[in-house]
Amino acid sequence: MSEPRPDRHDAPDPDDTFEEIVDEATQRDPDLAVIEAGSRTLRAHSGQPQGEAVPARPADPETDKALRAVEQELAGRWGETKLEPSVTRIAALMDVLGEPQRAYPSIHITGTNGKTSTARMIEALLNAFELRTGRYTSPHVQSITERISLDGSPIAAERFIETYEDIKPYVEMVDAQQPYRLSFFEVLTGMAYAAFADAPVDVAVVEVGMGGTWDATNVIDSTVAVVTPISLDHTDRLGTTPAEIAGEKSGIIKEGATVILAQQPVDAAQVMLKKAVEVDATVAREGMEFGVASREIAVGGQLVTLRGLGGEYEEIFLPLYGAHQAHNAAVALAAVEAFFGIGAEQARSLDIDAIRKAFASVLSPGRLEVVRSSPTVVLDAAHNPAGAKAAADGISEAFSFSRLIGVVGTSDDKDVRGLLEAFEPIFAEIVVTQNSTPRAMDADALAAIAVEVFGDDRVQVEPRLDDALEAAITLAEEEDEYAGAGVLVTGSVITVGEARLLLGRG
Repeated sequence: MSEPRPDRHDAPDPDDTFEEIVDEATQRDPDLAVIEAGSRTLRAHSGQPQGEAVPARPADPETDKALRAVEQELAGRWGETKLEPSVTRIAALMDVLGEPQRAYPSIHITGTNGKTSTARMIEALLNAFELRTGRYTSPHVQSITERISLDGSPIAAERFIETYEDIKPYVEMVDAQQPYRLSFFEVLTGMAYAAFADAPVDVAVVEVGMGGTWDATNVIDSTVAVVTPISLDHTDRLGTTPAEIAGEKSGIIKEGATVILAQQPVDAAQVMLKKAVEVDATVAREGMEFGVASREIAVGGQLVTLRGLGGEYEEIFLPLYGAHQAHNAAVALAAVEAFFGIGAEQARSLDIDAIRKAFASVLSPGRLEVVRSSPTVVLDAAHNPAGAKAAADGISEAFSFSRLIGVVGTSDDKDVRGLLEAFEPIFAEIVVTQNSTPRAMDADALAAIAVEVFGDDRVQVEPRLDDALEAAITLAEEEDEYAGAGVLVTGSVITVGEARLLLGRG
């Protein structure tokens, strides 16, 4: 049995509670045993995989035409990187729609890395207990409809179009009343909340777009706030230190909520804990109230034992690679336990068979996802140094490549040098490229940084992504002694999504 979560604090001064808990909150359980388990797998325990994770374009030409028209209208709004930090517009939209976001309880997720994988795990766990779920995540890998899911499957194109048409008059009404029109992300958020109310869902799992306090999703009052690991990203908008970024992200913690806090940098943990005390929220901390007890490598993923708020859950097969995914699983489990009141209101565990089936069904496209063999091609959407380090560690642990070729295309507003430095130890050679969006970093500019990190003889430039994939696969295949070579495509969710299509997975 894990330690019970701390009681809510009555004292108004949050500083009184810090000294004894900050150190604890930043110490993860030591000595995770990583044991080669050969061909063992617990797929016999698995349930059905989550629904179609990355839908193709609609087969019906008229539906496809209508979806493209909606996409074009949405693209005419402010993009996700242009922000006026306020919830004024989305709050006005919710008001004219009749506050659909209050029709169901919700679990709200913020953090820098791991949000989407954690959201998918939470969704799978809730589905296993026969709750109807809505999930809102961003960005999408290939199809815009991925962002809004019902019961584990992306919303159908027809329903996406219908939802947009339903709220469009209200969007235009708000546009006319505000100094700035609703943004792309704000309209999608409104669509998600409306679709969830219309379904209706029993619980919504909502990932922030950026930050927390002024994020468009932050018009919900979630009973559970999840904070995945915080690191430096979007520093021009969120702050230049983990503490500053945590200050923005702590805005999702509402009065009386339960906070599920993943392992954090010390200064970020301090900010989160202070905010929790200020709003009388209960905190469960990874490494204290919950965590990863053990993990072993298994074929197709890993075998983990998780210590939850209600006890230990043994022999869980997780079909995802990397220690970071095991920690995401621990966070997801604690979030669902908290949602059910376990650890505070109830001293019990969730049904182990349901937990096993849920985790074994989890899919996370573009997160160390194998999309081809001979040679093996892996996709990972890492786009900042912390994500790159997690991906590099994960691929080194799970695969025994004799040589690994990187295909990297990044956005121009990221810490590109930090990302490349994280991958340098595992890439024998790197093919630098760019995706098709205006945000993509120019391949030649990216190559100039790559040469400084890797050296000129390890860098190849192919501005077109299809040419870059072909070049990397050729490098992996070119010598018999490197028959065990592989390719990792990374640097951006957009790059990964386009590669997925090119490799026939769309």
